[in-house]
Amino acid sequence: MKKLPASFYQRENILQIAKELLGKVLVTNWNGKVTSGRIVELEAYNGIIDRASHAFGGRRTNRTEIMYAHGGVAYVYLCYGIHHLFNVVTHSKDVPHAILIRAIEPIEGIAEMLVRTRKKKADYTLTKGPGNVAKALGIVTAHSGYSLRSKELFIADDGFVVSAKQLMSTARIGVDYAGDDALLPYRFYLKDNLYVSGKLK
Repeated sequence: MKKLPASFYQRENILQIAKELLGKVLVTNWNGKVTSGRIVELEAYNGIIDRASHAFGGRRTNRTEIMYAHGGVAYVYLCYGIHHLFNVVTHSKDVPHAILIRAIEPIEGIAEMLVRTRKKKADYTLTKGPGNVAKALGIVTAHSGYSLRSKELFIADDGFVVSAKQLMSTARIGVDYAGDDALLPYRFYLKDNLYVSGKLK
């Protein structure tokens, strides 16, 4: 299993990066407790021209400033004051592209994920939905800015190949406020994977 190189994240085409992130393995290692899962659902956010993006119109705040960093770092924000949501920052410095990881299929550390999520059994809800992804992997807003090539938080390629038949796309979820941009087919997921959240084709 090899960590993705910085060059993977620092390309211009966010949709290409998003499609290629599907099937990759997201890993955390907090205090020697390793948890990981295969990325099976995500959404792309196309920076300042995307009304659904936190950086639309070039908006910069303390929270979103990390989106303007070089690609290959984490952007973690709090949603509804409850859920920590993990995003992958892409492109080059000052171009605020980001990809929200919406669901993973657990691989390693399931017992630890159950402790973190306070679930009794490892059913499909364990890592379904972006809030559950971060909770299961122990990712919180304090990790915003972490390199995705660090020892504690990284994404790796284990050789898993996503076929064209498996790759599905739809409009993103919960961005109705974004007008026409809400209809863009920027959500990608693996067909028939039971961990995928939200609507299916």
